[in-house]
Amino acid sequence: MKKEKIHRNFGEHLRTLRETAGLTLREVASTINIDSSLLAKIERNQRPPTRQVIKNLASFFNIKERELLIEFLSDQIAYKILDEEGDLNILKIAEEKVSYLKTLHNENDYDKK
Repeated sequence: MKKEKIHRNFGEHLRTLRETAGLTLREVASTINIDSSLLAKIERNQRPPTRQVIKNLASFFNIKERELLIEFLSDQIAYKILDEEGDLNILKIAEEKVSYLKTLHNENDYDKK
């Protein structure tokens, strides 16, 4: 039987990283130069991290920044859909729009050359 990955929210993911490393909020926060109360709020999903905080956390935990950014952005999308009482069709359409927008972006880059 294949074990499925349990998807947590960003804050839970971050807390798991910290606790697995056996570190306190204060230790992590001081190393990445933020207040421990801010880190606690990020872990409780009460405050979103900045891009710089995500970068610093990825470096601190020696993981890819992209991995942590995906965890954060996927939360943002999921909560937005939940707030709007949407369904998964929104994601399907959004995926199509992303492909379309990438095409436009690439064409604009080509035109600039």
